[in-house]
Amino acid sequence: MDTGIATFPTHDSIQPGPLARLVEERGHAALFFAEHTHIPASRESPWAGGAPLPRKYSHTYDLIVAMAASVAATSRLRVGSGICLVIQRDPIVTAKAVASLDCLSGGRIDFGVGAGWNREEMANHGTDPRRRMAVLRERVEAMKAIWTHDEASYAGEHVAFERIWCWPKPVQTPHPPVLVGGNGPTVLDRVLGFGDGWVPNHAREAVLERIPELQARAAEAGRHIPVDIIGAPADPQVLERYEAAGVRRCIHWVPSAASGAVEAAMERFEAAVAELHGE
Repeated sequence: MDTGIATFPTHDSIQPGPLARLVEERGHAALFFAEHTHIPASRESPWAGGAPLPRKYSHTYDLIVAMAASVAATSRLRVGSGICLVIQRDPIVTAKAVASLDCLSGGRIDFGVGAGWNREEMANHGTDPRRRMAVLRERVEAMKAIWTHDEASYAGEHVAFERIWCWPKPVQTPHPPVLVGGNGPTVLDRVLGFGDGWVPNHAREAVLERIPELQARAAEAGRHIPVDIIGAPADPQVLERYEAAGVRRCIHWVPSAASGAVEAAMERFEAAVAELHGE
């Protein structure tokens, strides 16, 4: 089982490039960045973590810019979106940006996608929150068409274009892995419908109980779906259970802070991993 690090890349914390170098040097397989384009001041949508909403949510760098800085600073590290709020992004522009990242990185991009939780944020981008799952699916499908066809077309209810040329194409074949985020009741349908992997938030028993269902349904379709846990704790017993369940990668959140605090958090996680392996 591999390990990874995740963070909200803020302008007043360790910068994406230096963080990526640190993550790579410490032997982790991947670095994931969260995304919020903005946070509406109304704060009507409840946040799962309670109140108040942490400051980092409204102070993040642009996701694609943070990922670009990270791939430029490293040579082996996989860099991912955890998650990209596709329902708030133009699919043609996003397809080009992700393909460009994949080319510039030599094929090191993991494209985590999701619909998010902040309904006012979605609405400010012109997305009806009630239709967000349908929008998510169509935009991902449209991006896949752009990545895999020299002359791409897509006809959906929410996305439509005919015969477009859009380069570069991704290095990875057929495209960067699309990792579907979320823990909701219908998330496995989305993973199997348009995903290449599942990246749920750490929720212990709830996630562990659903992995067998996912793999059974995937096997019926002749597939195997990798599972990456985001928010895995620095707890060897929890990590052991995830490893036994066949989880590919456990990703640990580190704070949006200066390098000292980030390194301390990474050391605690690494100590738990070492204990898991009897080191």
